[in-house]
Amino acid sequence: MPDLHPVKRALLSVSDKSGLINLGKALAAHGVELLSTGGSAKALRDAGLDVRDVADLTGYPEMMDGRVKTLHPAVHGGLLALRDNKDHLAAMDTHGIGAIDLVVVNLYPFEAAVAKGAAYPEIIENIDIGGPAMIRSAAKNHGFVTVVVDTEDYSQVIAELNAHAGQTTYALRQRLAQTAYARTAAYDTAVSTWMAEQVSETPRRRTFGGTLAQTLRYGENPHQQAAFYTDGSDRPGVATATQHQGKELSYNNINDTDAAFELVSEFAPENGPACAIIKHANPCGVATGSTMIEAYTRAFDCDRTSAFGGIIALNQILDGETAEAISGIFTEVVIAPGADADAMSIFGKKKNLRLLTTNGLADPALAKLAVRQVSGGYLVQDKDVGRITRDDLKVVTKRAPSDQELSDLLFAWTVAKHVKSNAIIYVKDGATVGVGAGQMSRVDSTRIAARKAQDMAEAMGLPAPLTQGSVVASDAFFPFADGLITAAEAGATALIQPGGSMRDDEVIAAADAAGLAMVFTNMRHFRH
Repeated sequence: MPDLHPVKRALLSVSDKSGLINLGKALAAHGVELLSTGGSAKALRDAGLDVRDVADLTGYPEMMDGRVKTLHPAVHGGLLALRDNKDHLAAMDTHGIGAIDLVVVNLYPFEAAVAKGAAYPEIIENIDIGGPAMIRSAAKNHGFVTVVVDTEDYSQVIAELNAHAGQTTYALRQRLAQTAYARTAAYDTAVSTWMAEQVSETPRRRTFGGTLAQTLRYGENPHQQAAFYTDGSDRPGVATATQHQGKELSYNNINDTDAAFELVSEFAPENGPACAIIKHANPCGVATGSTMIEAYTRAFDCDRTSAFGGIIALNQILDGETAEAISGIFTEVVIAPGADADAMSIFGKKKNLRLLTTNGLADPALAKLAVRQVSGGYLVQDKDVGRITRDDLKVVTKRAPSDQELSDLLFAWTVAKHVKSNAIIYVKDGATVGVGAGQMSRVDSTRIAARKAQDMAEAMGLPAPLTQGSVVASDAFFPFADGLITAAEAGATALIQPGGSMRDDEVIAAADAAGLAMVFTNMRHFRH
């Protein structure tokens, strides 16, 4: 198998025409014969290049609305034939098959058709058949054939042809073959995932695919290699955001920023400003306000210590006043739907702060998959999009919550969905005032959240912790009355929890004895 192999004939058939003409001219300059189909052939001819139709090569016209055009021995024989195998060469000679040394194919835009919500028949027609077949044939024979599936790789091919008198190296062909197989795998993943959604059942086989967006400096720790891959969806968030300043995001930055943005997206902009501050994937402050600066300040006041070096997510456009306040402490990342000129100017002076804008919020009700790797496999589940309204709540105590308590209970419940279990959230007037997360015991989370509120009260010079007169959300039921009693001792007046414990009666009795209002949701929000 030679290291260098000449490119004498190329087949170009692309949906994305960007860079095609430049590539075609570069190939023609090296005397490469150009084969093509449909729109690609027309684009090359319009640029003044000589092109031979694949239909002329196969002796068959494109048929069945273009479904059949390259599935022919004249194409695949030219791709798969081993140039150093006498039997293969003899078969090519017998059947008049010419070698094809370069294949440039990018596939029908299936992912784009799904993303725009196209009708079922249109999506089916965007499933490419001939393209993946040619890609796989060329990639299998990468000892002799160069295959290109991404426009970003055109420049590499041109550079090699120029450097090696119209030849490519084995190292490039091998690398491009790997990329090609990953592309067809990701493409089939997109198709099979969409089909699984149509049949509404758990598929026997499940695949996952992605495209490299960023090679990261390291993972959660410096000794771990890491990279960031995108899945091709257009959901607003960290994967599709525009970064305006600051160094590249780290593994932990991306993870925390995603957590922050998914949480703040729960609060519709038309209902007023909201801010979420995240540290180590857990909220350390979430609040609403009449202005963005008020929402940020109230979120910050929940736990000023943990907010240092945190991630801030906003549900509305970042303004100058809020940007000025955020600049007062060290912040890793700020993510928002947009930022005005004043905010951009203020943040421009903070070179280590990353500003991301998303041009919208994520849809918190949009179903998608959550995937986690375990030893030997993957755990796959629907993303937790569970939501409740006042009508879903069941009052289980003698005292029903007041309107203000109900509003705060629903707010606390929304936040609890985004806090690691066991999650306990104290809320007062639309702002978290204590967060307990990730503890092995629910009562410990209750105590930690209350203690944080005490610490903040002392730091801010308040006469009493803001847990006085607050409400509490628990992501799962209270297995014993001790957690509820601890919340009452911290000053809570109402609680929201799923219910369903064997000791519900005991917990309800404790709530009644303390004069608390309590509602059950009949929904759990574990987040491990």
